[in-house]
Amino acid sequence: MANVLAEVLLVEDNPADIEMTMRAFEKARFRNKIHSVRDGDEALDFLYKRGGYEDAVTPDIILLDLNMPKTDGKEVLADIKAHTELKRIPVIIMTSSESDQDVLQSYDLHANCYIVKPVDARKFFDIVNRVENFWVDIVVLPSKVEQ
Repeated sequence: MANVLAEVLLVEDNPADIEMTMRAFEKARFRNKIHSVRDGDEALDFLYKRGGYEDAVTPDIILLDLNMPKTDGKEVLADIKAHTELKRIPVIIMTSSESDQDVLQSYDLHANCYIVKPVDARKFFDIVNRVENFWVDIVVLPSKVEQ
């Protein structure tokens, strides 16, 4: 089996969106490892390696929904970008919100990009494929740079 290209953390509370994202990654046949958590509290536990996630990897990329129970996506984003090492991880907002306020707040909190999830499954697969192509094949990720 080929080496994993990137470790991706998917932070999403909607089971249908989790399933579609996982299927899109499988369909694209990329060698990325997808880790999934269902709310902001779990995301922070994963990132800080606590609460049952002590052996979690540090992700190369984070796909973050905004509207989640418990700690919401904006709070997670703010926490990540305030942390000395975590702030380097690209955070891609993938949400159903088209609110101008959400877009601006996300960029103010240093999101790396903001994507509105399409309702249509084919368009959703296309978006995930493009995200993966760009962030894995084109971009040099901070985790791949020797320090």
